[in-house]
Amino acid sequence: MLQAKGKFPPWIKKRLPASPVADLTRRILEQYDLNTVCRSAHCPNIGECFARGTATFMIMGNVCTRSCRFCAVKTGKPSPPEDSEPERISLAAKEMGLRHVVVTSVTRDDLEDGGAAHFAAVIRALRKHNPQASVEVLVPDFKGSEDSVRIVVDAQPDVFNHNVETVLSLYTTVRPEAGYRTSLGVLALAKKLRTDMLTKSGLMLGLGERHEEVEAVLYDLRRADCDIVTIGQYLRPSPEHLPVVEFVEPAEFERYLGLCKQMGFRAVASGPFVRSSYNAIEVKDEAQRP
Repeated sequence: MLQAKGKFPPWIKKRLPASPVADLTRRILEQYDLNTVCRSAHCPNIGECFARGTATFMIMGNVCTRSCRFCAVKTGKPSPPEDSEPERISLAAKEMGLRHVVVTSVTRDDLEDGGAAHFAAVIRALRKHNPQASVEVLVPDFKGSEDSVRIVVDAQPDVFNHNVETVLSLYTTVRPEAGYRTSLGVLALAKKLRTDMLTKSGLMLGLGERHEEVEAVLYDLRRADCDIVTIGQYLRPSPEHLPVVEFVEPAEFERYLGLCKQMGFRAVASGPFVRSSYNAIEVKDEAQRP
């Protein structure tokens, strides 16, 4: 690993492609007044993904009730979910020609069900207008509520994603309002409720975790019967957020990829720029191969 000392190493540099497809993607999102985690979380892959005509929709606003110290999404008091949002997302996805639709959200601890019913409404709307497309949801932990997890699972997404984000020892620093065991429990419960549904999780490296701690997380995910894992480099979105402790070299990401394969994950994405929904359709297709 390379200690972080202000400058990015050569492998943490990405050109932003100019593309008419990217411009069209932005226009469609603006037309339907939709939020994306790509913009709100300052994702480094936004130019590449928009140029491919893809985006990850972020529902229930762009203000989060939690203040995770790695995330660029604003914290505050969010507005009520908009009843028209599921329909707007489904129409935008149709216009974009998406074959795989990824939907995430801010955490909505202010709502009794954490926004589970709204997720379900979005899934149903997508099925109505985009029957050819698969649907992936990246959900918050719903405070571990079985009822909320069941509401989302019963709407039958193809992929149920919930990120553990980091190792157990860093939770109080990185995710002070979340719980490691709660996140593992959400994944295990989703799989138990629907065994034929793919489950997925992800974590960031470079926050000061040790190798053995990362391996422990991966073993815990397999024990929760998680099918897919994504591993990427944490990049500091602003000076107010947690600093990068280390830049993990590409060879180390390759090592984790091999380890995950040995553990029996059905699909793995591991690399500096990997994020939960990066190349999501390719990862989903890999997990579905016999």
